[in-house]
Amino acid sequence: MNQRVRPFNPRGRVALVSVLLGLAGCALVVRAVDLQVVSKDFYQEQGDARYLRDIAIPVSRGTIFDRNGEPLAVSTPVESIWVNPSELLAHAADRIPELADAAGLDATSLREKLEERSRREFYFIKRHLNPDAAQAILDLGIPGVASQREFKRYYPSGEVMAHVLGYTNIDDQGQEGVELAFDGWLSGKSGIKRVIRDLRGQQVENVDLIAEAQPGRDLTLSIDRRIQYLAYRELKAALAEHRASSGSMVILDVPSGEILAMVNQPSFNPNARTAIDPAYRRNRAVTDVVEPGSTMKAFTISAALESGKWTPHTPIDTNPGTYSLYGHTISDVHNKGLIDVTGVITYSSNVGAAKIAATLPSERMYDLFHRFGFGELTGCGFPGESSGYLPIAKDWGPVEQATIAYGYGLNVTPLQLAQGYAALANDGELHAPTFVKGTRNPSRAVVDPAIAASLRGMLETVIVPPGGGVRAAVKNYRVAGKTGTSRTAVGGGYQKKYISLFAGMVPASAPRMVGVVVIHDPQGVFYGALVAAPVFGKVMDGALRLLDVPPDNVQSWYAAAELPAKTAAMPAANYEEEVPE
Repeated sequence: MNQRVRPFNPRGRVALVSVLLGLAGCALVVRAVDLQVVSKDFYQEQGDARYLRDIAIPVSRGTIFDRNGEPLAVSTPVESIWVNPSELLAHAADRIPELADAAGLDATSLREKLEERSRREFYFIKRHLNPDAAQAILDLGIPGVASQREFKRYYPSGEVMAHVLGYTNIDDQGQEGVELAFDGWLSGKSGIKRVIRDLRGQQVENVDLIAEAQPGRDLTLSIDRRIQYLAYRELKAALAEHRASSGSMVILDVPSGEILAMVNQPSFNPNARTAIDPAYRRNRAVTDVVEPGSTMKAFTISAALESGKWTPHTPIDTNPGTYSLYGHTISDVHNKGLIDVTGVITYSSNVGAAKIAATLPSERMYDLFHRFGFGELTGCGFPGESSGYLPIAKDWGPVEQATIAYGYGLNVTPLQLAQGYAALANDGELHAPTFVKGTRNPSRAVVDPAIAASLRGMLETVIVPPGGGVRAAVKNYRVAGKTGTSRTAVGGGYQKKYISLFAGMVPASAPRMVGVVVIHDPQGVFYGALVAAPVFGKVMDGALRLLDVPPDNVQSWYAAAELPAKTAAMPAANYEEEVPE
């Protein structure tokens, strides 16, 4: 029996196809609505997460200038190479040796570091390359490798300015010295911009500026680069000549308190961060303390004059060259006999200083020393500055008071000593030392101007025969100063090592500069008159000319003061400084 075949119905197929297409269209519309409206934010975030990045806009650190506008620290643009570890390992792991070779790295070590950071998207492999070297690496076209602009600090004066300036780390952050003290001023603030990056991490489009960059501000120091170099050169030469272990020199501008030079030896090259010996980094002129020895006698005599019990010409008997005090014997190298108060300075008599101190209340001496800044920070703002040590008056017994009178039993930094002498040079007005040119720096009176003038006159006698400081003399200028020699103190006692000191001012007629030289552990001769004083004389000879300071009529002054004219040899000078056993 034959089945009846239904005739073909094209309309039904068309309807079916239409329904299917309609459903597909509806699905597409629904999906489009979902993508464009309902889930728009989610998918936008996902896309942005893959291609949109907020990156820092690097800023240049401010330039540091000397007082004459010479650059001392500048920032130069460099490129740093970074990689996306996950991308590099996934798509170009076989090219890691090629990348390592181009970057000067060990391939095995680089692979290990990338594998350790395989979940991260950013890792520096080489920083602070010159742009050409960085571009050579980028030209390899390795996936996941990109570069970033940074800045590197450069110090044109190298180790000459090292201890003042300090240095920055690889992230351009101040680590020592002025770079650390003024880091907030110099560093500025990085900006932020939003960009689109391609699969290789290369920036292809700037989208938005999130935060504007604020470049670092420039800083002008009080340092005179020319005088700084003179001090560096002469101090280094003195250490080599006397085979000394270390030394410092500080030069202050008397009217303003500005620091014109501050050098230390041994020094370091701040341009070579990885090669810096930690022992060489500290600025000894502000961090290290010494017993000032006979340089302290100027302040002891200031206290004596202020008491009204003594004048520059009051006689004092130092016979027989020793002074017994509660079982302790204070000695002069030679018996000075009957001298006056000025002679205590001229001949540097420990006995004379001790006998004068015995007539003064300990509180009076302490108060005057404290007024001159001993035992407290100078206020210069240098990181790591030491306040030194000045024992309080109630702890002074007769022996302690006597030894403090000639510079033992207290500790000072070279900068503190320079600050004290600058106050004597400035008619008794003390300025806090400053590293910044032109900063407002008010002074305070610490001693009567007449006393300061008397001390300057006494200190001038040290620089002519028979004083011990003749090697600090500067041709055509009057000089005032004091030599000093002390032992190195360790563990409650003293080593057979010495510290040579000189503190002085030029020109004595109207002081413009004060300088302090401290040299540790000279071999052979060790007296301050023979080791430290010549450094002062040589540096100031050049500095006075650089600053165009008018010369004195020295010969007329000698005649008026009834002093012998100086000669090159000066055989009458007493170079031996009193050093207690």
